[in-house]
Amino acid sequence: MTTMKVKEKELDEPIHGDILEATLSHVPLIYLVPASYVSKEWNGAVSRSLRHINPVKPWLMVHTQNPRAPHITTTYAYDPRSLVWIEIHPPQIKHTSALRSSHSTLLYTLSPTEFSFSIDPLHLTWHHASSPRVWRVDPIVAHMGNHIVVAGGACDFEDDPLAVEMYDIESHNWIKCPSMPEMMKDTTTLVWLSIVVVGEFLYLMVKNTGIMYSFNCKTMMWQGPYDLRGDESVFYYAMGEVENRLVAVGILGDAENVKGVKVWEVKVELKLGLGMVELGVMPKEMVVKLRGESGSELLNSIELVSIGNFVYVYNVLEPEEMVVCEVLKRGGCEWWSVKNAVVNDEMRMRRMVLSGGDVGLEDLKSAALRNCKFVLKQLKEVER
Repeated sequence: MTTMKVKEKELDEPIHGDILEATLSHVPLIYLVPASYVSKEWNGAVSRSLRHINPVKPWLMVHTQNPRAPHITTTYAYDPRSLVWIEIHPPQIKHTSALRSSHSTLLYTLSPTEFSFSIDPLHLTWHHASSPRVWRVDPIVAHMGNHIVVAGGACDFEDDPLAVEMYDIESHNWIKCPSMPEMMKDTTTLVWLSIVVVGEFLYLMVKNTGIMYSFNCKTMMWQGPYDLRGDESVFYYAMGEVENRLVAVGILGDAENVKGVKVWEVKVELKLGLGMVELGVMPKEMVVKLRGESGSELLNSIELVSIGNFVYVYNVLEPEEMVVCEVLKRGGCEWWSVKNAVVNDEMRMRRMVLSGGDVGLEDLKSAALRNCKFVLKQLKEVER
């Protein structure tokens, strides 16, 4: 057999076993959907590749919305498994009011007549309910099991600015809950508070003081205050959740001299108070990236999205660059930065809302059946 014929035969040989699984581990998740339909062997190889070689990782979702009617929304996602940005084209959903997200996996809109929310990973399904009994401008809104908690943010003309209501997703009823603690009367909106849900607890923390409260969804009881401040000089906090653990990101120093950014796990003991365990320190070059080209101060402009074991930290004023903190199971953190592929001159005129989603292969298959399309936007250089 000639050398050319041998090469042609090698090219015609199908890929099997470990080689196929290793090859598929480099393929973006959106392309693994059609690959899983090639044959039973390929479907099995896709599953094994995702299970053992390069597992699925939660997506960061970036939603941009036209501030004017009809409030058309576009959605992009960053997949840390493949380090790619994806443009998502779902069946068009027209929102009648501003899109919001007050913690990582919940999107919602709120108007005087309607409360709409979405809790599925790709936010393709929206639930619609009557508005809460108390009208609010910028409330805390959180998804906790089968309930949506809406707290604070009430207008001045309302009798109780600390009012708390809970929407039962199954019964479609609003439930009145105990009001927020009196000490929070001046800090009941998202401007002042960072919020996160861990298990059955909703945690609220005042960003510039580190004072924290918790609300138990089952007992409907408020607890606190807890003081997050330790020996270190931290002048701004934001909270997140990493695999059912409460974490806090803090900016060290002061508004005139930012010394660094740290991540802690916060351990809440009802009798002993708070315990802080340091998880990692953001590299100095990443802190510089958060400041952006204009070198803006970080005070009151840092926000985060946490999903899975990833924490995305970004500067609201300079969103071009995002710093990613991956909390490792063996301990410590791995840091890198990624360009926000959504930001450009046109997008600066639109609202930008960030959320997270545990998007898996089955979610993508279901989305395809609903005529949702996914387009690989671009590969981005990642700096570690």
